[in-house]
Amino acid sequence: MPPFDPLRRRLPGGLRAEHALALVALTLSAIAEGQRLGPDGRTTPALVVTWLLAVAVCAAFLLRSRHPVAVGWFTVMGTGAYYLLSTVDGPLVLVPIAVLYALTSGGRLRVAVTLAAVMIIAVGAGALAGTGDVNGTAVFMLAGWLIAVVALGAVWHGRVAYAEEEAVLRATEERLRIARELHDVVGHSMSMINIQASAALRRLEKDPAKAAEALTVIKAGSQEGLRELRRTLGVLRHTQEEAPTAPAAGLSRLDELITSATLTEMTVSVERTGTEGPLPPTIDLAAFRIIQESLTNAARHSRARHVRVRVHHGQDLLTLHIEDDGRGTRPGTRGSGIVGMTERARTLGGTLTAAPRARGGFAVHAQLPLGGTRTLAERSTQ
Repeated sequence: MPPFDPLRRRLPGGLRAEHALALVALTLSAIAEGQRLGPDGRTTPALVVTWLLAVAVCAAFLLRSRHPVAVGWFTVMGTGAYYLLSTVDGPLVLVPIAVLYALTSGGRLRVAVTLAAVMIIAVGAGALAGTGDVNGTAVFMLAGWLIAVVALGAVWHGRVAYAEEEAVLRATEERLRIARELHDVVGHSMSMINIQASAALRRLEKDPAKAAEALTVIKAGSQEGLRELRRTLGVLRHTQEEAPTAPAAGLSRLDELITSATLTEMTVSVERTGTEGPLPPTIDLAAFRIIQESLTNAARHSRARHVRVRVHHGQDLLTLHIEDDGRGTRPGTRGSGIVGMTERARTLGGTLTAAPRARGGFAVHAQLPLGGTRTLAERSTQ
């Protein structure tokens, strides 16, 4: 089902629609008032006053967008005075009804209900006074019309508000997704470059060959980081650039990730269990990024020497265990990398825990359901 777009389904509005409604109401009122002209075409003071009231109400309607509440009260009072002085049932009531809908659809429900109540009470008082112009049936019909108009405006306002909230939520989620991608790509690459640069400086005089090897790793890591960065920024550009030829990040590239991590003098072992098969792209990318961020934290913060990565392909879940023997983190600390990993897992309907181990080191445990991501409505309810 395509998302609701208020711009494509908005009722007619704007200056043209307002001018058209005011002109129609004024023309029909003029035709009705023409019946009150005498045989010789002479006008009476009461006829002149009703004409002025009709013109004033229709003209005020054109100012609705600038002074909605004031115009609402003026059109209701002006229309009420018009019907008290006129002996014909003119269509001027269309103007305050249109104002009621505009107020309600614009979010001013309390003002619209108050104006509708004033109109119903005034007409009901006229019926009780026995003026002969209105009766109980007319009051009932008017109340039904006003309630329907207010309800329609309230429903429309609710749909537009929901569409706007959904758009803001989608934009926020997209910003968070891009922020996570940038953090994981840039953070991992820069951490590896920093570690290798430090190693190159230490070995520059004692072991030039090892220093050259570290510089080679820096060059390769920086190139890979730039490729990942361009791929992520391409989401924002929306240009017709040629699609990247490098494979997308996923568990199929896990060996490359492990190789780059071992070049930091950190031993990484990988254990795969379960029945391996094609994964949904979102799950595949999330698993890769979680392992990537865990290795980055192990090398940069935990200063680990050994890391064990376990990947279990279950029937309904992909389970990840990443454990290291480093110094862990201080209790209570929670960096943006861990927050990003947790958000990735939660967005996909999974779970992730990251905490120091009792016997030393740090452990990350994640479970990702293979059914795919949850819907926007499911996430917004939490």
